[in-house]
Amino acid sequence: MASRKLNVLVYTGTGSTLESVRHCLYSLRRLLSPNYAVIPITESALLKEPWSPTCALLVFPGGADLGYCRVLNGAGNRNIAQYVRRGGAYLGFCAGGYYGSQRCEFEIGNRELEVVGTRELAFFPGTCRGGAFKGFAYHDENGAKAAKITVKKGAFPAAATLPDVFSCYYNGGGVYVDAEQKDSRFVEVLAEYADDIAVESGEIKAAVVYCKLGNGSAILTGPHPEFAAVNLGKHKGVPGYDALVDELAADDDGRTNFLKGCLAKLGLEVSEDDSSIPSLSKLHLSSANHVEVGELLFSFGDIITREDEEEYVKGQNDLFHLEKPDSRWSMATLNQALASEYGSPKKTTGRGTPDPTADYAQIPKRIVSHETAWPEPKETPCFNHAVYYSSLQEFRWKESDAREWGDLLMYGEVVTSTNTLLEKNHNLLSKLPTGFTLAATTQVAGRGRGSNVWVAPAGSLIMSTVINHAAHHAATRPIVFIQYLAAIAIVEAIQSYDAGYARLPVKLKWPNDIYAQDPTTRPDNGAPPTYVKIGGILANCAYSAGNYQVVLGIGINTNNGRPTTSLDALLALLQDGRDDPLPVFRIERLLARILTRLEALYAEFLRTGFSRALEERYYRHWLHSGQVVTLEAEGGVRARVVGITRDWGMLRAEEIREDGSRTGRVWALQSDENSFDFWKGLVRRKV
Repeated sequence: MASRKLNVLVYTGTGSTLESVRHCLYSLRRLLSPNYAVIPITESALLKEPWSPTCALLVFPGGADLGYCRVLNGAGNRNIAQYVRRGGAYLGFCAGGYYGSQRCEFEIGNRELEVVGTRELAFFPGTCRGGAFKGFAYHDENGAKAAKITVKKGAFPAAATLPDVFSCYYNGGGVYVDAEQKDSRFVEVLAEYADDIAVESGEIKAAVVYCKLGNGSAILTGPHPEFAAVNLGKHKGVPGYDALVDELAADDDGRTNFLKGCLAKLGLEVSEDDSSIPSLSKLHLSSANHVEVGELLFSFGDIITREDEEEYVKGQNDLFHLEKPDSRWSMATLNQALASEYGSPKKTTGRGTPDPTADYAQIPKRIVSHETAWPEPKETPCFNHAVYYSSLQEFRWKESDAREWGDLLMYGEVVTSTNTLLEKNHNLLSKLPTGFTLAATTQVAGRGRGSNVWVAPAGSLIMSTVINHAAHHAATRPIVFIQYLAAIAIVEAIQSYDAGYARLPVKLKWPNDIYAQDPTTRPDNGAPPTYVKIGGILANCAYSAGNYQVVLGIGINTNNGRPTTSLDALLALLQDGRDDPLPVFRIERLLARILTRLEALYAEFLRTGFSRALEERYYRHWLHSGQVVTLEAEGGVRARVVGITRDWGMLRAEEIREDGSRTGRVWALQSDENSFDFWKGLVRRKV
């Protein structure tokens, strides 16, 4: 299995500010998705998790760098420095720039604000001195300004799109003193302040520097090129602030292109399309049998709130507006009706547009019910309901145990997270039957292990299915095996999608990931093929009325080749000897195939439990038979993977000696759900 550097990690721990983190996440996701997953990381993960093998860029945002020092001095900074020197990349904005310098000198002589001292990372071998401009105050915009920044275009490999000068948000950042005197093999000035500054800087007023360290590199900035004007709100008490935002907005292309240049300088692949994160779309509720839509809505009776002749379901996490296809919804009316309980559902920037970084839980979700016909293609241009429902019926002819799952479908072109919308709204979830499925084309807040969040691009199959697992089954049919059933269902559905697909090289990685052979590499001299991740499974569970309600989330790279590879890309591996190419996958058809395969497997599981036959089918597709791992929690002993336990689905590994012989000790292990790189030779006991 290959560990690709696909994560861009934004530090969100002690010392960072919410505003700076939000600007980082917004701008970096805009410029790097879908090539990378831009996700938050805390100091605990930096200290304890193996994050570096999959990290393409580590970002430290604005804030207070003394907080960074307090929690990361010592072991944390050694981890970061080692990561960079071994080929990693570091990007520090404002406080993150001070933190990455050898010495910080901030507001010397100001008894309230002065911070002076050495810093351990020392990527810039000198002093970062600030504030470059007067007026800074913590948690205040009075010191903010639109700073003019002059770009050193010769320092960039592709300078054609870079501005000569651009306006950039500034609030308290420093200047890199005597940067021009440093060894040019290791330090380059990328930009300087065009205006006079308030501190001594040397010959050049270096605002942004690039530092080469071992096999890696770092870029440190004084200003904030990650701050987009669209995300800056009004500050009525700050004179000239509106004019500042207007100036930044007028020069946003220059700021964006400079930030792109910095990311490319650090070795990242910047997206050509830098459009904003899309707005949430309507959710279309339909059924194979149209009458079932009305029956489901009728069952919602005791959770529906009626206000101004409109109907809402107020979930624990989200607000749903039940909209008829022919009705019109006024956002203004909804704002007035619900302001007392929910506050303003849409935060605005003060410039007439929604804030892309607003709390999605506060944005109402519109559900359109289709009680007489399926949605028209023009309503859901990325998903054809007729293809989906006809495929569902086709595959049921092949599966005697597949009868109902997927009959009720809710689809949204752009959603927050299919799992969150179901699992976090317990009153809605409690009304949903087994097999109810929520699918989407794009997720803007998809969920994975731990607190990982990312934008899932179009081209992925994104779905969550409800399974009401009766409590009396829990002892003999443990819920943990549902994720194993899902893994089997996904691989078998892909390989039985149609004639000719059976040899697609798709595998399982324990406990909940889908891997595929990398079509861009061909094994030489009998070496095993390289596998990369193309999908994952996330199962969440709640209890209601005698049932464990499992929300089973599945995501698979289907038509999208980024960030790793896709099912479509695998088809090239099967073309040898064929006159006609295999058709690419259709999301609608694959969704139907997974649901019918999963329903049949679940029915078998209820009859027989996780039988020897099901276990063997799981092993047939997994990657781990005979894999040697290190048991970190057991003092680093070596063990060989031999399977999973059939009682609670734990990993079975037998201890081995240096010569590979068995000692007779067998371990039953659980996964560490928060690990960044679970299989990097480590197996961790759940604490």
